Amino acid sequence: MRHHFLLSLAIVAFAALPGAALASQTIDRNAKNVHLGVNRNNLALITYRAKGKLHHVLAWGAINARTPTRGAKQVRVKIDYSGGWGSRRKDVWRTFHNACGPYQGPELEWIVTACTAPDGSNWALQSWQRLLPPFGLHPTSAQAAHELQLSHWTGDLPEFVVKQDWVYKQYDHLYGWLKYRGKGVYGFKNTRFGAPLDSWGRNVFVDTYNSRYGPGWKRENGFLTHRGSDGAFCYGFYPHGNRPVGRGEAYRATVMGPGVTPIVSWTAPALGAFDPTIDDAANQEQDTLFKRTKCHVN
Repeated sequence: MRHHFLLSLAIVAFAALPGAALASQTIDRNAKNVHLGVNRNNLALITYRAKGKLHHVLAWGAINARTPTRGAKQVRVKIDYSGGWGSRRKDVWRTFHNACGPYQGPELEWIVTACTAPDGSNWALQSWQRLLPPFGLHPTSAQAAHELQLSHWTGDLPEFVVKQDWVYKQYDHLYGWLKYRGKGVYGFKNTRFGAPLDSWGRNVFVDTYNSRYGPGWKRENGFLTHRGSDGAFCYGFYPHGNRPVGRGEAYRATVMGPGVTPIVSWTAPALGAFDPTIDDAANQEQDTLFKRTKCHVN
């Protein structure tokens, strides 16, 4: 019988904190009429409306991601919400010359707009509901906000792999890993609720479709990738307090890439009834892949 030390605690407290960690790439919330431009110096201009106002935001100074290193900091974009006056003492947005061409990078989920700069690097803006509360609970307006997030990268997207099997032959179970350029993505410090307290940690957010929480997509939970691992994670759809089991017809997992790489996502139908052949193969794979993590077979 498989025994798992689940990586996550319920992140109710985390979901209630819009300014919590993992928002280093967030430009704003509930943005409308979003436009992206990038000049030949890789200075980005993001124009949008939010809170009843028109915004001109400059962004620059970071690309891709670093490998997790204790005591160091992950890359992050510099932001000037004044449109240039705060960083350059002039309204750069008024004379901004866009040189960013049609987007030529890999397919993205949650895409708002994207382009490829003259140097071949990609810029993208994605929007998603990161802060939804777990277990299908009804969100507050802050929790339901759509975050507008900026990325700047070259080459491949982060490697985000999610697989399925069962726990105790009855509960649906997800496992997988998040890597960037062959290295695991994880943090070194977090709250007891699973919110990262450094610039390295990443939460995987799982949604369930047409479950006992209700029709359509509902947030099941969020959890950290394992520290000091190959970015491994595992999650079982167990009962949680007085909430029903969140087994659904399909599952979706979403995670912000490390550094200033894009949001990546996975979606697949649920496996359905327990299949011992599939489960045995998954158990063997996890025992091989996750020897140094909390996902293992006893």
